[in-house]
Amino acid sequence: MGNEESTPTSHHDLRTKSMAPMRLPVPDQGELERRFTKVLASMDLPPDKARLLRSYDDEKKWDLICDQELVHAKQPPDFYLTKLKTYLDPTASRSSRKRKMLGGETSSQVLRDLEISLRTNHIEWVHEFLNEENKGLDILVDYLSYTQVVMRREQLLDTSIGLNDSDTRFDNTFKRTVSHTRSFRTSTYDRRKIKSPKRSSSIASDTRYSKHFQKLKMGEARDDVHICIMCLRAIMNHQYGFNLVTAHNQAINCIALSLNHKSPRTKALVLELLAAVCLVSGGHELILSAFDNFKVVCSEKHRFETLMEYFQNYEEFHIDFMVACMQFVNIIVHSVEDMNFRVHLQYEFSTIGLDQYLAKLRHTESDRLSVQVSAYLDNMIEVATLLDDSEAKGAALEQVHELEEQLSHTSEKLLEIEEESMAKIVELEKHLTDVLNEKNQLQERTKEFEEQMFTLQRTVSERESESQQKAEELQLHMSELENLRKSMQSGVFVVGKGESAPVSSTPAPPPPPAPAPPPPPPPPGAPPPPPPPPGAPPLAGGMLGGPGLAIKAKVQPKYKLPFLNWLVLKPQQVKGTVFAELDDEKLYNVIDFNDFEERFRIGVNLFDVPDGALPKTRASRKIESVTLLEPNRMRNVAITKKKVDFSPDDLARAVTSFNLKALPLDYVDILIRMLPNDDEVKKYREYERDKKPVGVLSEEDKFMLHLCHIERLSQKLTIMSFMGNFFDTVHTVQPQLNAVIAASMSIKNSQKVRKMLEIILAFGNYMNSYKRGAVYGFKLQSLDMLLDTRTPDKKMTLLHYIVQTVEQKFPSLASFVSELRYIEKAASVSLENIITDLNELEKGMTMTKREYEARKESRDPPLVLRDFIANADDKLQKLKYDSKTAQEAYGAVVTYFGESTRGLEPHIFFSMFVRFVKGYQQAQLDNENRKKLEAVANAQKQASMHDKKKDKKNKEEAVVGELKKRNRQIKDKKILNKDDVYHGALEDILLDLKNEPYRRADAVRRSQRRRIEDLQAARVCEEGF
Repeated sequence: MGNEESTPTSHHDLRTKSMAPMRLPVPDQGELERRFTKVLASMDLPPDKARLLRSYDDEKKWDLICDQELVHAKQPPDFYLTKLKTYLDPTASRSSRKRKMLGGETSSQVLRDLEISLRTNHIEWVHEFLNEENKGLDILVDYLSYTQVVMRREQLLDTSIGLNDSDTRFDNTFKRTVSHTRSFRTSTYDRRKIKSPKRSSSIASDTRYSKHFQKLKMGEARDDVHICIMCLRAIMNHQYGFNLVTAHNQAINCIALSLNHKSPRTKALVLELLAAVCLVSGGHELILSAFDNFKVVCSEKHRFETLMEYFQNYEEFHIDFMVACMQFVNIIVHSVEDMNFRVHLQYEFSTIGLDQYLAKLRHTESDRLSVQVSAYLDNMIEVATLLDDSEAKGAALEQVHELEEQLSHTSEKLLEIEEESMAKIVELEKHLTDVLNEKNQLQERTKEFEEQMFTLQRTVSERESESQQKAEELQLHMSELENLRKSMQSGVFVVGKGESAPVSSTPAPPPPPAPAPPPPPPPPGAPPPPPPPPGAPPLAGGMLGGPGLAIKAKVQPKYKLPFLNWLVLKPQQVKGTVFAELDDEKLYNVIDFNDFEERFRIGVNLFDVPDGALPKTRASRKIESVTLLEPNRMRNVAITKKKVDFSPDDLARAVTSFNLKALPLDYVDILIRMLPNDDEVKKYREYERDKKPVGVLSEEDKFMLHLCHIERLSQKLTIMSFMGNFFDTVHTVQPQLNAVIAASMSIKNSQKVRKMLEIILAFGNYMNSYKRGAVYGFKLQSLDMLLDTRTPDKKMTLLHYIVQTVEQKFPSLASFVSELRYIEKAASVSLENIITDLNELEKGMTMTKREYEARKESRDPPLVLRDFIANADDKLQKLKYDSKTAQEAYGAVVTYFGESTRGLEPHIFFSMFVRFVKGYQQAQLDNENRKKLEAVANAQKQASMHDKKKDKKNKEEAVVGELKKRNRQIKDKKILNKDDVYHGALEDILLDLKNEPYRRADAVRRSQRRRIEDLQAARVCEEGF
């Protein structure tokens, strides 16, 4: 039994087949919309279905209007209500006018026509039937109650002619209940002629009973009960009717009492209707109340006893009834949210034999019944299993707690291991640095020795040549002297060949001195020679843009490109930095800049980057001094005295011996804050000098006076605070220093980072050099600007394109992030704070040593100070050495990247790399997502080209999809809110229950566990055999 109005398209089936009138032309738009709105209002559709119908074109709207106007009600509601009142009137059989008014139709035929009208007529007809004037629901319920009394009487007469006492008692109780039901609403309609006692007396008399039915041509009571239920079902299929039926005092009770019908088909109809009511908010309570009334009326010992009797001891097996009964039991038990109530209802059915009977039904041959039985068993809650689950859950929670503790310990251990590994890495890096420094020194010394040896060799060779030349000259001079001697003996000497000169008595001059040796080479580190003067020819190797730098050529792109607003380094600033080692011009032939220009070509966009402001230092707050006698000071002293609950002698003893076990660190810090100031000490000393009684002082004054008596209390408390905080400070500062050292060395030694900067420099010069000229380097702040330079469609930034280029042209650089170790930890370090902490530690250690030196020769030397100094001094020296190493490593890496160490803290420097790494990784993800979206868009574009011819079918599929969506909502939601009941909701619920049994969300889990247990039991049995 479907509902023709449950779907929008079903109204086309209402067209009268016997008549095919001529179709009128479509009216104008305003008239069409007015009439269509009126039709929609008459159909009482939910908003989603009405919205779908409004999306129809004008032709379909006009067809729907014409179909609706062809449907005309045969009779008004008053026609059927008058006949039903007549059947209820016990005096109608004696009135010929009323018998003539009834005509030749039986009561069953009248009810069938009424049911059809309730299902097929407009919603206005149903509202008129149910309005306050006609009271159609009250009359229909009264007629149903009346026919139930007649039907029960007929069933008892058919069972046995002679009724025993129990049957008579049952029948009288049933009639009294129905009479009370009908007399409860005496103001419903005119009952001046309808009196229950007379009708009861007429039923008691077989003769008058049969004459009344014969004269009024009333049908079989069992048929009338069945059709009345169908009428109520049609009424409940409307939202307005459903709310009236559920709000009625006796309607649901009468429907439940119809289970006494002999026909299994009627029982199935009643159970389906009651199950559907259970799935609406508030319906479950109504059904339980109806079965409580059923228990009273039928004198049951247990609720649902009669239903189970019909279910177990049937006269003939009727599959629809069996399925409907099992479905109703499943829903009435398991549609409740309260688990305790579900267990109660489950136990209630178990006491009347449901579990034993279901064990037999599990092997039934009917698939429909087997499915319903399985659904009930899956939904069933086993209390013993719940207890086991609860214990298992408790054990699992304990295990989870233990695992969490283990995980916490493991995390702490991993953190310790990480700190140890970082410390080892730092040590190795420092050792490596020392080795490299040694190597450089040895290389420099070797170079010096080689230069000196080369100089000496050259000097020796020159000296040898000079000595040989001198020897030759001496030999020549000797020969000349010999010739001169001979000539002198003869009186003439020869000057040259064929020439003679007079002999002179003057001796020959001495030979000229040897030339001086060449100057030694300049020592290492000496300043280079001055540059050539202006006008001198250029040096070999091309033009220079700076000290030792060649001037870079400008790049002229084909299109205008956005301007990369980076901070550049001057040529004289590049020397000694990483940029002096980079050559971006060689990348112009590697990177595809044509594709880059196509993506980024646009007018020049200049973004003025404001100068970075120096971090503002917080102004130190001045603590206002408080005098001794002020109330606030006295109150604070009182609070301190309560916290530091020590006697004066114990306090003095603990302070003098520096015993942090006796006087915890928290108390030391409190006492430091509450030490007497100079004015207070002066006042207390004057008080004692005047020999005033100390006993009259308050407890706070006595406490402060005792503090004044402890020698060098402030210094001792400061030493104790230093000793208590020393190791915590060391454990805090050491990892920070290690992080700075490791991060600085990893960045400076990373070859991949240099290559990345080279690629960025190439892109920047390609974009900017045509207007501002090529640059040699840039500030690291410029890395943040890579995300600000976008394509004209704003879909890609320069960083995204650089990532894409690296993946295509330089895939080995994609893992450059792995070479940047501990930069995130270093980004949270402040060297200024570390240096301040180290200075404080050094001051505290100096004070501690001075205190120990002053008292080590005393009668009671402070052994605590001696042990502390022996243990802490080495750690402090190592911390100072690591601090110096961290400053040097950080200064080297900052200088290496062309930055200035002045005012540039590690958290600023390393944060630039952290942001660049995060931006690079995010750009990688964005590029991957863009590729996926482009692939999907291409697939959709290809698919849309093939689906252009299917537009008309898409609209129909949208309607069907919306209806399926509505069905899925019912299927998923199960319990429908009362306010959400729509026209056709009852039929949708019934249809859904026929397609799929009711299962709770946790039923699948219990079903799987039950199957696993059955399989395990079967395996155990097989192993046993």
